[in-house]
Amino acid sequence: MKKKNFSSVILVVGLLTMQHTDTYRHKGLRKELAAKLRTKGISDENVLAAIGRIPRHWFFGSDTIFYETYAYEDEAFNIGAGQTISRPHTVARQSELLEIKPGEKILEIGTGSGYQALVLMLLKAKVYSIERHKSLYERTSKFLPSVKEYLMEHLEKEKVKPAEPAKRTWKNEPEYWNIKCFFGDGFEGLPMHAPFDKIIITAAIPEMAEKLLAQLSVGGKIVFPLGTEDNCDMMCWTKQNDNDFTKEVYGKFAFVPMLKGKVS
Repeated sequence: MKKKNFSSVILVVGLLTMQHTDTYRHKGLRKELAAKLRTKGISDENVLAAIGRIPRHWFFGSDTIFYETYAYEDEAFNIGAGQTISRPHTVARQSELLEIKPGEKILEIGTGSGYQALVLMLLKAKVYSIERHKSLYERTSKFLPSVKEYLMEHLEKEKVKPAEPAKRTWKNEPEYWNIKCFFGDGFEGLPMHAPFDKIIITAAIPEMAEKLLAQLSVGGKIVFPLGTEDNCDMMCWTKQNDNDFTKEVYGKFAFVPMLKGKVS
């Protein structure tokens, strides 16, 4: 998403040093955020539940009232390396369009802060996420396990069970808690781990990369912003066969651009 004019330095220090608190106030703010997203057209209750569970303030700077409150506004935020943590509405919309089923294998292009990957994980997907910025890759891959552990503990306390298949539980199906992070070029995808049931791209792409389409299973969906930074059409393509896609458009969005190569 488009950058906000706040210091990314504060955010980087915060992710590495802040105490991970999650109070009733934070939970109330998340509940309000989910309600706000519902009024903006998000109707998938599983997506809203995921947004309502993840402590988004952990992805922000110092542990202050300002940053904790801002974390639950429907706004993007600078995370460094010219990237952002996307607006919750954008995260929810892309997640909703994917129509994830439990156990599906998802390729995410653009790990960033890891927030989107956690939403996908809570939708019971097996997430393979690729990030081209080494600094973000290293930071996020170290940060995600603590959030993942917190979510697992709290979901077990809530006794949350997957809707389907009936015999599976969070505890005995650890693949539902799987996020694998990779440092690489998003345009190349992850051919060694293909095919994927769904693909999500979290940066503006001027034209679709054929290599990514080749890594999508027949019947799978790819959700991505097509266009330039401030003028993207949210696309959802469904693969009918190797040469045929059903293409749908879901409104205008703003994203940082998707660039080729890796940044060490």
